[in-house]
Amino acid sequence: MLAAVRRADDPRGRLRIEEIPSPQARRGEVVLRVRACGVCRTDLHVVDAELPPHRDRVVPGHQIVGDVAECGEGVDDSLLGKRVGVSWLGGTDGTCPQCRAGRENLCDAPTFTGYDRDGGYAQYASARADFTFALPDRLDDLHAAPLLCAGIIGFRALRVAEVERGERVGLFGFGASAHLALQVLRAWECEVYVATRGASHREFARRLGAVWVGDALARPPVRLDRAVTFAPAGDVVVSALASLRKGGVVAINAIHLDAMPSFDYDSLLWGERQIRSVTNSTRADAHDFLAIAAAVPVVAEATPFTLSDAAAALDAVRGDRIDGAAVVVP
Repeated sequence: MLAAVRRADDPRGRLRIEEIPSPQARRGEVVLRVRACGVCRTDLHVVDAELPPHRDRVVPGHQIVGDVAECGEGVDDSLLGKRVGVSWLGGTDGTCPQCRAGRENLCDAPTFTGYDRDGGYAQYASARADFTFALPDRLDDLHAAPLLCAGIIGFRALRVAEVERGERVGLFGFGASAHLALQVLRAWECEVYVATRGASHREFARRLGAVWVGDALARPPVRLDRAVTFAPAGDVVVSALASLRKGGVVAINAIHLDAMPSFDYDSLLWGERQIRSVTNSTRADAHDFLAIAAAVPVVAEATPFTLSDAAAALDAVRGDRIDGAAVVVP
């Protein structure tokens, strides 16, 4: 099959189209014919080696929509031909203290799609059958793909921030994940305040219903109940913290973050304000979000790229040159 490959020994960190063996379904796995794969900033961290390489060669991509083409031993053959989704968390050990406590997103020995195992920038991909998700029929491939990480992890960030219906919520950074979270917040009758760089992103946020929009480090004109940061920048976290009311929460939705600048405890953190990190997501998060996404409905702004243009798709995300999400469509 054809796939976009990142080799660990390439000092330039290039993504190259290569012909590699098609995956085979091992016990408990399925092989998917990839219909679409969303592009995530975590893919950038993998390709740019901001996350240390786990393999000599990897196919990135973890927002996979595909048809089940093969079932491994122990998988019900009724899955054949079904359209399913795959997300970042590709497997857990199920036995560690975190898993036993129902916190599989914090598993001590996780497997990540497009990082520990080959992902969806390819014609075929394998996945653990118990880590695939049925997709609502009303979501087409192009618009379903960004929901499978950007949507799910954004939804978990709202949970981590403990957002309640009707609250004032700030979104700091406005890309693939934030534009989906905003639609959930609107359905919850929340007032949404967006701080982000780029005039087109600010206009996009206004179009989706933000009540206030400002530059990346701007502070909203009111105190916020909750905030979620999407930009991988420590100064944005401090800006979000400075916008909170007493007792408010900032959820950091980033797998990689540059250095946090120092900040004043008395004026910014005191008053039982909290900073929390968002770490992966659970299968329950995925099921709950996909149901909400179909009901609202949550509609992803999606720009398609061919497999041969996967590197260009990453560059577009890296340079914030598209609104919403990029999607590789083999």
